[in-house]
Amino acid sequence: MRVRLRYFAAVREAAGGREGEEIDLPAGTDVAAVRALLAERHPALARVLPRCAAAVNRAYVAAETALRDGDELVFIPPVGGG
Repeated sequence: MRVRLRYFAAVREAAGGREGEEIDLPAGTDVAAVRALLAERHPALARVLPRCAAAVNRAYVAAETALRDGDELVFIPPVGGG
């Protein structure tokens, strides 16, 4: 299956400035597995991803959520402000 990843803020910076990518995954892959795969592919992401929320098709999801072909997965870093 093919999943689209989008990167924002600190995640984008850690991924070398990429806005996103499309990746091929085995059927039934969950969000946690993608998080681990990305940390392996882009070592700088290993520090950022554990603090990020995940959203699939614009809805927040748990790490155990299985992905489907055509899904859009976004890791959302925490936001600070004053």
